[in-house]
Amino acid sequence: MRGAVQGVGFRPAVYRLATEMGLAGWVINTPQGVTIEVEGTAAVLGTFLQRLEADRPPRSSIQGVETSYLDPTGCSGFEIRHSDAAGAKTAIVLPDIATCPDCLSEVFDPANRRYRYPFTNCTNCGPRYSIIDALPYDRPNTTMRAFAMCQQCRCEYEDPRDRRFHAQPNACPECGPRLELRRADGGVVAIADEALIAAARAIAGGTTVAVKGIGGFHLIADARNHDAVRRLRAGKHREEKPFATMFPSVASVRDVCEVSPVEERLLCSPEAPIVLLRRLELAQVIAPSVAPGNPYLGVLLPYAPLHHLLMAELGFPAVATSGNLSDEPICTDENDARHRLAGIADLFLVHNRAIARHVDDSIVRIMAGRELVLRRARGYAPMPQQIPGGTEPVLAVGAHLKNTVAIATGNQVFTSQHIGDLETAEAYAAFEDVIGSLTRMYDVEPRRVACDLHPDYLSTRYAFRSGLAVTPVQHHYAHVLSCMAENDLAAPALGVAWDGTGYGLDGTVWGGEFLRVSQHSFERIAHLRSFRLPGGEKAVREPRRSALGLLFEALGSDALDRMDLAPVNAFPKEDRETMRAMLQAGLNAPLTSSAGRLFDAVASLCDLRHVSRYEGQAAMELEFALDGRTVMDHYPFSIGTGTPAIIDWAPMILSLIEDLRRGATHGAISAKFHNTLVETIVSVTRMAGLERVVLTGGCFQNKYLCERAVDRLTGERFNPYWHRRIPPNDGGIALGQIMGLLRGTN
Repeated sequence: MRGAVQGVGFRPAVYRLATEMGLAGWVINTPQGVTIEVEGTAAVLGTFLQRLEADRPPRSSIQGVETSYLDPTGCSGFEIRHSDAAGAKTAIVLPDIATCPDCLSEVFDPANRRYRYPFTNCTNCGPRYSIIDALPYDRPNTTMRAFAMCQQCRCEYEDPRDRRFHAQPNACPECGPRLELRRADGGVVAIADEALIAAARAIAGGTTVAVKGIGGFHLIADARNHDAVRRLRAGKHREEKPFATMFPSVASVRDVCEVSPVEERLLCSPEAPIVLLRRLELAQVIAPSVAPGNPYLGVLLPYAPLHHLLMAELGFPAVATSGNLSDEPICTDENDARHRLAGIADLFLVHNRAIARHVDDSIVRIMAGRELVLRRARGYAPMPQQIPGGTEPVLAVGAHLKNTVAIATGNQVFTSQHIGDLETAEAYAAFEDVIGSLTRMYDVEPRRVACDLHPDYLSTRYAFRSGLAVTPVQHHYAHVLSCMAENDLAAPALGVAWDGTGYGLDGTVWGGEFLRVSQHSFERIAHLRSFRLPGGEKAVREPRRSALGLLFEALGSDALDRMDLAPVNAFPKEDRETMRAMLQAGLNAPLTSSAGRLFDAVASLCDLRHVSRYEGQAAMELEFALDGRTVMDHYPFSIGTGTPAIIDWAPMILSLIEDLRRGATHGAISAKFHNTLVETIVSVTRMAGLERVVLTGGCFQNKYLCERAVDRLTGERFNPYWHRRIPPNDGGIALGQIMGLLRGTN
């Protein structure tokens, strides 16, 4: 049996089924999955196979079954054998799983021996990926090998009828990990339950506490306390980017946010991600500094016993943000945390169970009625993507921002957890560590490596230093292939890849692309009209620069003197003159077709955002401003007849400026802008004549844009496809690079 069949109670389920049916034999974990030998009559064995699929544990999944019939050997009884470490390692390592109801009941039961024990788990829940060092998934191959089980835990672990049978993190207060509350200088304040109570008391008093969880540290602060949140922002160097907030219960979430049935199901799921929820307009519980200017809140519920106990003590929502500085990986070790988080956290609630690899919280948004993963980590990574055929071991090193890496072996691609932006030495070290961790776990030596086409990405440089054969894959092609792989979609298809930045085949910055994907390659059949970005990379952080480049392209140099335009007004005269010279000479002003920069420019034109404090802020604020319920029309645009066809946004910009002059609301302008972009997609799709349309890239994190595009394409009888569990942003690039490498083209 291949699939998610280890660490989920699969072997005891096989044992119970075989003994119930009176069958003899054995079951064993192997690096490839689970091997079962069972002996009985042909009719009974057929029933056994049928029931094995129907009666499998809820967290398991079977991806493949290979059966063969042997001569009977006269087995007596059925047994669970010790794991076999031989052979290629292809078994699926499960993600970390949120606490199950049975364990939670024990944690809050005063009569239970695990009462208030923050490391309670069973085969249906608890850490997996964050504690495993090697396959097969057995306790000696996890960080729990440091803890010898007491007699009671050992009895549970060895009893196939117990839900803790071979639960590798199994422990109790007598034999397992324990908590300590420490000061920044390392001094112990309290231990065990007293440590948790003291930490909760400190948080309630306005202190920030660094809490070591399953996959790393959280920085926890009172989400109602503006001063506490402001101090946390200053310490993390995170000016305005929203913080995630942990709530004690679904009921407490409903006091602050709108929660649909599908969103509630996601909050309470075993994956337990951060879910983006729209805030209630009248709710004033959360400090404005938690998510300034944002109508959404990133909400999560407790997913480990430690969180459940802490939130039960607090009884109010708390900021639960990653324990790191901006652009650094999350801390996993208490000594490292005290060093890197000094000056941010006043206290450190730690434990002595080592974390094998950092795993952030996943972030999910409901899009077109289903989940869309924006950051793929805890609960989702490293579940594999099945690919057709087979491959020798290959590696993909991802992009520069929102980096993930992936390895492919056999017919599976294992994409890592979120690593982050490769902007710091710490982030790059984490990138190298994750590559080493994945290849060691699956005991593979990659023969080839795929990377981005951009020569200056640190991930690309790593690929060319690796000594392996390198296949560069164009950024937007990788986006499209990623979405096609997730949707098990074969060519031909039209890929709509819209994002902020991607190195193009012509050396310019792409980002508003329409790609015709064939069996082995792609053709750029259309793109948004290009414009220059004065200052290059500075324009990513300053939407007003994108706006000046857009105005210069559409209206000429005189547009930079129009003081009635917000982005022109946002610069002193000498800065405008410098940028005019850049644009006229084409110096330090690269060309871009980026949809992301077009969003930025329009946000600046609308006077919504001229300088961004975090990636995507201007585009998000333009999305937040729109009034899509009452405005259904769109601006004019034109499409050229060349190859590739140029989608000219200039008529839209001229009409948009006229709307601004007439005093139209930002909501109406934003809606018409979004609607125009969707109509360009529909028009190019008609022109391409392809039935299947793939929507990918960071711009399709925009809920209105994605959902309206899906609706319009469906209404025109095309078949749209978008992401679900692989992010549309650069977190999905590594999977697309694998697919590009296997196609043998960039």
